[in-house]
Amino acid sequence: MAHFHIVAGATETPARPVVRKISPADLKEALSKGFDDFWAMPSHLVFLGLIYPVIGACLAALTFSNNALPLLYPLATGFALVGPFAAIGLYEISRRRELGLTTSWQDAFDVLKSPSIPSIIALGAVLLVIFLVWLTSARMLYQSIFGYEVPASYSQFVNQVLATSEGMRLIVVGNILGFCFAAAVLSISVIAFPLLLDRDVGVAVAVYTSVKAVVMNPLTMALWGLIVAASLLVGSIPLFVGLAIVMPVLGHATWHLYRRVVEPPHPTEAYPAA
Repeated sequence: MAHFHIVAGATETPARPVVRKISPADLKEALSKGFDDFWAMPSHLVFLGLIYPVIGACLAALTFSNNALPLLYPLATGFALVGPFAAIGLYEISRRRELGLTTSWQDAFDVLKSPSIPSIIALGAVLLVIFLVWLTSARMLYQSIFGYEVPASYSQFVNQVLATSEGMRLIVVGNILGFCFAAAVLSISVIAFPLLLDRDVGVAVAVYTSVKAVVMNPLTMALWGLIVAASLLVGSIPLFVGLAIVMPVLGHATWHLYRRVVEPPHPTEAYPAA
């Protein structure tokens, strides 16, 4: 019965969230509100955001220590695959500010009180599996082009990738492969996590609604995916430090994007304020 709740939600009849058509103007509004949430309490959000550059730096250190330089770029771009789950606490802060509740960084952990937390964890596990498959695919692609011998230094790796025809092939094919992974994750999760936080609808309804939102707004959602990917990549370049700002802003903007894409629930369906 618990497994059924995770997949189908709390009610016997599956919820049917109503999805709206949106435009690039809605993305601009969502980003603007995301910046507003960030500037309203930047010290708290930078503190939360530091989680991401610290994790990124640890992953980068592991990459260098294992002489696995080919995975550095996939790791940086891979943040876009797990970002929707990693930002769940930021959605909660935006939700509380929207309700006019007193908010601090500790309130990010109120997501643990959500009746949807089993569904949120289950969908997060799916994204983690996709992330690991992406890393494995990227490694296999590199090995298929350059073999199993890894470069001895960072400069050698950069020269190998940017100054050879094999490197150009790696860049082209790798980015096409990464685009496929990113498109899949965008489709199933772009508004799924905020929806689960707002309403205990279950993984199936959340994913279906997210895919429906993408199908109804293909160009606008593609633009949103491009904005997210570019922001995360730029934030990852200076040793992942930029993620301390990029992740909070994108997290808050995602919540406001959800509000513009999905019509508000009936009061009896909404997740009660903590």
